Amino acid sequence: MKRAWLAAAAALILIGAAPKGPEILTGDVDLFYRVYDAAGGKPTAEALQRDYIEAGTPGVREFTPNRIISGERLALRIAEKPEVYAKARACAGVLPEVKARLRPAFRKLARLYPEARFPPVTILIGRNNSGGTAGPSGVLIGLEVVCATVPPGESLEDRFVHLIAHEYGHVEQRPEASDPTVLRQGLTEGTAELVAELTTGQISNAHLIAWNRGKERQVGEAFLRDAASKDLKPWLYNGVGTPEQPGDQGYWVGWRIARAYYRRAKDKRAAIKTLLELEHPEVVLRESGWKPGA
Repeated sequence: MKRAWLAAAAALILIGAAPKGPEILTGDVDLFYRVYDAAGGKPTAEALQRDYIEAGTPGVREFTPNRIISGERLALRIAEKPEVYAKARACAGVLPEVKARLRPAFRKLARLYPEARFPPVTILIGRNNSGGTAGPSGVLIGLEVVCATVPPGESLEDRFVHLIAHEYGHVEQRPEASDPTVLRQGLTEGTAELVAELTTGQISNAHLIAWNRGKERQVGEAFLRDAASKDLKPWLYNGVGTPEQPGDQGYWVGWRIARAYYRRAKDKRAAIKTLLELEHPEVVLRESGWKPGA
C-alpha cells in the first residue's frame, strides 16, 4: 500500500514517549450511516458527495481522490455490494478493544524509535478497495474492507490491531521514491510489517506465512530475479490471492529481509532507523544475510 509523507501532521508529533492511547476517530462512519439509513440503504451520489465526502473529516477527503473517487462511484459500489455495507456497521463495535490493545503497542514503538510520531487513526467507509493507508491527517482505515478481509485464524479485533500497527510503520518512514524498484518497495512494506510484528506480535499479512510454507526458496529466488524491476504488479498491491497463488508476496519477502537485518544488528534502534529511512535498499539486503529459503 503506497504511503505519503506526513509532514502536515507535525503538530500531532509526540517525541520520545508514546501517547496515552491512539486517538481513533469514528465520526465518518456515523456520518456515512446517517446518509445510508436516510436512503434505506440506497443513497444517491449527490447525498454521498454532499453529506458524507464534503461534510466529513479531512481523512475522508484524503481518501477520496485515489480510492472513493466520488459520490457517484461510491453509490455504484454500494448498489453492487450491498452486503458489504450492511455488514460493516457492526464491525465498529470492536474499536474500544482495539484502542486498548494499541496502547502498549505504541509504547513499544516509542522505545524502538524515539522519533516516532502518533497522529490519529480515522476509521471511515470507502469504496471497498482499500483497507488502510496514511496521509497528512494520519492513518486512514477503510472499515468495510477490514470487515470483509479477516484472514483465517485471525479475529476482527486482531485484524484492526495488526493493520493499524503496520500503517504506523509507514507513518515513520521517509517519503516514497517516485519510481521504486521491487526491492525498495518490498522493503518499504516489509519494514512496516516488522514494526507491526515488534509492537503487536504479528504481521498484518500473517496468512502469507502459512501460504508460503515449503515455498520459501522458490518465492525468494523469484523476488531476487525481479528485485531491480520497476514493475511492482507481480509482487505488490495485487490483492490477497489464494493459498495456491498468494498475492502481495512482496510484503512477505520484504518482511523476511527486514527481520533478518534487524535480528543481525547489534544496535536495534539504529537498525530500525536504517530500515525506516531506507536510503540504500541494496545495502540492507546485503547486510541482512538473508538468502532465499533461509
